[in-house]
Amino acid sequence: MAKRAFKRVLIANRGEITVRVAKTLRDMGISPVAIYSDADRMAPHVRSCDYAYYVGPSPATESYLDTDKILDIVVNNEIDAIHPGYGFLSENAAFADAVEAAGVTFIGPPSNAMRLMGSKTEAREVMKRAQVPIVPGSEALESAEEALAMAAQFGYPVMLKAAAGGGGKGMRLVHNDAELESGYRSAKSEARNAFGDDTIYLEKAVVNPRHIEIQILSGPDGRTLWLGERECSMQRRHQKVIEETPSVLVDDEMRRKMGEVACQAAEAVNYVGAGTVEFLADNEGNFYFLEMNTRLQVEHPVTEMCSGIDLVEAQVRVAQGELLTWEQEELACQGHAIEARVYAEDPERQFMPSPGLIEDLVLPQGPGVRVDCGVAKGFEVPRYYDPMIAKIVAWGQNREQARRRLLRALDETAVKGITTNIVFLRRLLNTDCFRSGDYTTDSIAEMMSDEKPPVNSELEEVAIAAAVINRFRRDHSATPADHGADTARVSSWRGGGHWRGGCG
Repeated sequence: MAKRAFKRVLIANRGEITVRVAKTLRDMGISPVAIYSDADRMAPHVRSCDYAYYVGPSPATESYLDTDKILDIVVNNEIDAIHPGYGFLSENAAFADAVEAAGVTFIGPPSNAMRLMGSKTEAREVMKRAQVPIVPGSEALESAEEALAMAAQFGYPVMLKAAAGGGGKGMRLVHNDAELESGYRSAKSEARNAFGDDTIYLEKAVVNPRHIEIQILSGPDGRTLWLGERECSMQRRHQKVIEETPSVLVDDEMRRKMGEVACQAAEAVNYVGAGTVEFLADNEGNFYFLEMNTRLQVEHPVTEMCSGIDLVEAQVRVAQGELLTWEQEELACQGHAIEARVYAEDPERQFMPSPGLIEDLVLPQGPGVRVDCGVAKGFEVPRYYDPMIAKIVAWGQNREQARRRLLRALDETAVKGITTNIVFLRRLLNTDCFRSGDYTTDSIAEMMSDEKPPVNSELEEVAIAAAVINRFRRDHSATPADHGADTARVSSWRGGGHWRGGCG
């Protein structure tokens, strides 16, 4: 691969990931370029870049997923490369091909690696040939009858999965024959609607699973390194909520084995750039290949905080043709980091999205705290896109310090005008299973099934407002008269019934 130097890089995304990538590009002396839809004309990600180009109406299919419009912008504005972020077109092999055909660099792996890992059934076959441990399972299923036969072979419980899937779409946990036929039909329907591909396969379900992933970096010469693991088992409906590194489950020997297997997986598909190999693990230390994400992960900040390596910078340098300069033994991570995803959603209403105007916003600061945020005061959270608005990350010398710092950071976070999941996140961090590190992908579902309704929601709102007032009094040195003005303003946040701050 010939070396090149980028001057302008377009970030084919929106929200917090565009803001985050733009920061690294500026650090590298590269000019970041944004795109925006009608809903995002005044979005923070637009202001974070040197240039911004209109890409279409609010629906993603007419803007952020419109490859022709994006390529027109690239070709006509002296763009050297495209960083896809995550989601949208980040794992679209046809888009990567079109970008390269236009004479522009795609900051990601080769399109063939994306294709191989994009189909979960094909990925399983590739990993099997590479002697990477996989969960026992089937090839693509042709019928519910074939699914029944495979389930009889493996034994219940089994998991039905969409071959083109991700994010929990097209997945069904099945415990017996009676559930299998209806589960098969609903999984196919959901997969067809989500991915345009209703191919379903079946795996033996791992009981009480842990979701552990390994961050890898592959250079243009094919040399691959691993940067430790991330524990992603705190999930709701197969969507990650809280992530951390290192995992309480993983000891040094298991970490080394998983890292080496992840490198085998990457090398089997001639991978280049940053990627993540995901595994299911049990409490006995057994682990099985789940999938490979051929892009930057949402939870990459925890690895950055413990490794000291800017993964976006590494992506860009590899895309410019530079070799990796580290040796594997140099990449030991230090301390502990935990990330919480803040969503515009209402946990008390089945986690329904909560779009709307952000009337005021207070973000945390202080030792060991990082915030990747895609919103600002006065910005209207659109209803068209994923409702994640920020990631709050805390680092500590040990896990308990990181946990306490994250709780403090969530205490300091306040959003007026929309409902968020901040109180829910604080409760998760305070559960016995999270404190001990003894949790699985089922822990949130089990916790919620055991819960009772809140005793008095009005009293909870009063307590939240009082805590906010006390925080402002503590953080702002002023006269009693000045505090009276602040108090009047903050108290009005409770009046609208939409305050969700950092007091659980």
